[in-house]
Amino acid sequence: MHTRSGPFAVVAAAVLWGTAGTVGALAAADSVSLAAARLVLGGAVLAALAVSAHRRSLRQRPLDRSRERVRTPGRDLARWARAHWTLALGAAAVAAYQLCFFAAVHRTGVAIGTVVAIGSGPVFTGILSWLVGRERPSGRWALATAAAVAGCAVLVTGGGAGGETGADAAGIGLALLGGLLYAFYVVVAARAIGGGTDSGTVMGVLFGGAAVLMLPVLVLSGPVWLARPGGLLTALYLGCATTALAYLLYGRGLRTTPVATAATLALAEPAVAALLGVVALREHLSAVSWAGLALLAAGLAVVALPARARTPDARAPEKPEKPEKPEKPKAAAGRH
Repeated sequence: MHTRSGPFAVVAAAVLWGTAGTVGALAAADSVSLAAARLVLGGAVLAALAVSAHRRSLRQRPLDRSRERVRTPGRDLARWARAHWTLALGAAAVAAYQLCFFAAVHRTGVAIGTVVAIGSGPVFTGILSWLVGRERPSGRWALATAAAVAGCAVLVTGGGAGGETGADAAGIGLALLGGLLYAFYVVVAARAIGGGTDSGTVMGVLFGGAAVLMLPVLVLSGPVWLARPGGLLTALYLGCATTALAYLLYGRGLRTTPVATAATLALAEPAVAALLGVVALREHLSAVSWAGLALLAAGLAVVALPARARTPDARAPEKPEKPEKPEKPKAAAGRH
């Protein structure tokens, strides 16, 4: 995959995520049940694709894998055990993020809960990638991310509380926990992909495991709406497009895009959701919200720009070395 196509894959994933709210608003279903169905269906698709790809790789390289196992069995076993434990924790984080997000929205309102959860995600991702992978974010990333998060906040809130229930301390805490959980599973995925694991396999393990954990939530939330044709089609779109396809694209983007940059680019999701709300649902954006949208777009554009490579001309000029005095030829020495 070309290096410059990584950010485009991440933005394409964010565009798909942004359509989820508009499509979900057309379904007569509870938001928790809708999110659980989306994750269960999308996780099942990602897990099936990962299993299929793994079986194909086993058929193509049976001898190579047996030789590798004979060469370094202890080291490979330890490495895979660590990777599996990390991915299992990541799968739990995917499921827990859904629960924290909707609990936060219930306590503190849609606008504040969304801004805190989605806006804190890139910040936590930058901090975690710095602590875990020692990938120090650049100053340009920090400024652009601050602008994007501020634009997201203004876009969603419209410059005010929007008449919602107000800021609840526990709700904000849950939203921050959701942002931290998001950052955790994104960093886990990026490190696994950077370590050589196929991105489709990583997403299949993460979301397949999360689907198993969210299945009881779907059952308990009353999935009666899935029996209706409109509800089933909505769930299929949310699961196959906004989850399975979106995270396949996101995983491909993580192959060549720094995880902190990818998390910031994912802030395109609320921008797409807002524009679709205006076009499809006839919603109205205030002038302040349009200004927030412009600020968000500017921050994303700065983050997406590739960093300039340092050219040899930019280096400090080196002092010319003094020519050495020619030595008198010795009898045993020859010409070089």
